[in-house]
Amino acid sequence: MNFGLCFIVNEITNPLLFEMIRSFSKLAKTLNLSHAVHELSSTRQTVRRHIASLEEIKGEKLFEVVNRQYALTEAGRNALPEADQILARGHAWLRGQLGGVDGMMQVSYKNVEGWEYFQQQLKISDVWGADSALLRTAVSCWAKSGGDLESEHMKAVRPYFLVYRDTPSGWICVEVGEKSFYSKWWGWAEARSSIGRSLGEFPGGEEFATIMDTPFREVQKNHSLRLDQVATRVPREPGGDPKAICFQRLLMGVRMPDGSFALVTVVDRAEKMAVSGVDQRWIDDMPADATVDF
Repeated sequence: MNFGLCFIVNEITNPLLFEMIRSFSKLAKTLNLSHAVHELSSTRQTVRRHIASLEEIKGEKLFEVVNRQYALTEAGRNALPEADQILARGHAWLRGQLGGVDGMMQVSYKNVEGWEYFQQQLKISDVWGADSALLRTAVSCWAKSGGDLESEHMKAVRPYFLVYRDTPSGWICVEVGEKSFYSKWWGWAEARSSIGRSLGEFPGGEEFATIMDTPFREVQKNHSLRLDQVATRVPREPGGDPKAICFQRLLMGVRMPDGSFALVTVVDRAEKMAVSGVDQRWIDDMPADATVDF
C-alpha cells in the first residue's frame, strides 16, 4: 500500500480537490494553458500544479505535451466525462437543484425567467404498478427482443419510440414514432422535422445540460433501462406560450442492426405526481388531449 499517496489524498481539502478538477476540465476543453488560465482566473503555475497533483494521485498521465501543445492521453479522455459530472453535480447540489430520494436522483430547477424543471428517477419496478399500459408493454417487448431494435417483438411499440444516436455534437434524433407522445404534443409535421436535430439546449446552461445528460449516459453505459417522471412547461408550437406537461419517460438501451448502440425514449402522460415537493397542478393543468392512444 502506498502510504505516501494516501497521505496526499487525505491532506487534500474538498475545495482544493474541486479546483483541481476544474483546472483539469478547463485545460482538457481548451488544450491551451493560457486560455485555461484566463477562463479560470488563475495562474499558469497553479493550473500546472493542479494537473501534476491529479496525475500523481491517479497514477497516470492525463495530458501529453508535444511541441508545446497540450493533448489528452487516453486516461485523460476517459476521466473527462466523470470530471464534468462531478463539477456539474457539485454546483447543482450546492444550489439545491440536485438531490436524491431513497437514493434516486431528483432535479429541481428554477431560473430567473421563471422556467421550472422537475425530474424524479423512479424504480423500474414502478412500471408494473403504473397506469401506463404503453410503458409496461415497452419493457416487456424490450426484454423479449433482447434489446434488438429491429426485432419482431418491438413492432407493437415501435410507433411510440423516439430513437437517438450519440454523436460528437450530442444525442441526435434519428427516428420519431408517428404515435409517440412527442408527435401528439407537437403535431406530426413538427415532430417529423425533429429528425436529425440534437436533443436540444436547456435554459439552465452547460452545467444543467450535463445533469440532464446523466440518465442517457447511464443507460448507454449499462445498455439498460431507466424510468423518470418529468414536470415542466413547454410550448406546443414554436414561439407559443409554455404549457404544463408532466410525463413518465422510459429510456431503453437497444442495438441497431450493425450492433451499435441506440437509445430509445418512450413517454406517456403521468396520472399521479411522483416528484417529491411538487404538487398535482402540473398534471391537472395539462391539455386534455396530451396523451397517447395505446
